Amino acid sequence: MSLKEGALQLSKLQSPLITRCRKIITANETLKNIRAHDSWSPAHHGKTDDDSFAAILARFNQARAACLRAQSDASQELASTTRTVTWFAGLSESAVPVYVGDHILGFLETGEVMLKSPTKKHFASITRQLRAWGYKTDWKQLERAYFRSCVLSPVRYRAMLRLLSLFARHLSILSNQLVVRHENDESTNMTRARKFIEDHQAEPLSLGRIAQVANISRHYFCKMFKKATGMNFTDYLSRVRVEKSKALLLNPNSRISEAAFACGFQSMTNFNREFKRIVGRSPTQFREALPKLRRRV
Repeated sequence: MSLKEGALQLSKLQSPLITRCRKIITANETLKNIRAHDSWSPAHHGKTDDDSFAAILARFNQARAACLRAQSDASQELASTTRTVTWFAGLSESAVPVYVGDHILGFLETGEVMLKSPTKKHFASITRQLRAWGYKTDWKQLERAYFRSCVLSPVRYRAMLRLLSLFARHLSILSNQLVVRHENDESTNMTRARKFIEDHQAEPLSLGRIAQVANISRHYFCKMFKKATGMNFTDYLSRVRVEKSKALLLNPNSRISEAAFACGFQSMTNFNREFKRIVGRSPTQFREALPKLRRRV
């Protein structure tokens, strides 16, 4: 698959998957945000009720621009792992990539923290820069917020990033399950269609047959299905079948070809191609990695 085709496939599922991932990380205090690739927004932008040091600075255009540059630098290399940057105010933040197959879905971002204890000298240099930019504020309030900033030792920060990287890897493993999972608020037509696909995935399935099950026209079904899942019917069917094959491959006595045909794939070429596109590795590589994953757990 070309880079352009890969980006197109990723854009089809990115929005609904990002939404599902946000639901999972809501209670995780390590994270500040999950951001889609090429989507930029300072963490505190628009929050007027937050009196933290980073939030106060984010109300000023020049400081907000510095935050954006830091975010951009933290994730500019697609092949990188975790990257950490520190902007002029001494605040550090990191971006951990989340992959879907070989492609980056987005980044898990940390909140802004200081890796060195705040000092009067450093605060003075910050205020000089802000005054040079024409920033006007309650300097006493800013100073209090500065000295209340969260400070982590480099050792603790690295430990936090290791946990964040493990979580990003877990999201990558779960990404296809999140894509094909039902949403509680979707229409009855879509629920019926998804259920039928799951129950009959091993059979030859056509768009017309599924639209008939959903009791709507082919054209309207395509429109509704794309809105509900973020992808077309063919891609969704492949993902359901691949997810089933992953479960079958857990059985060491089951041959890869048996898993492929049991899930509805008509040829090994198609199965291998779709598995690699969705999972990011071949079926053989997936199975070989299973013992390693078990040992890590």
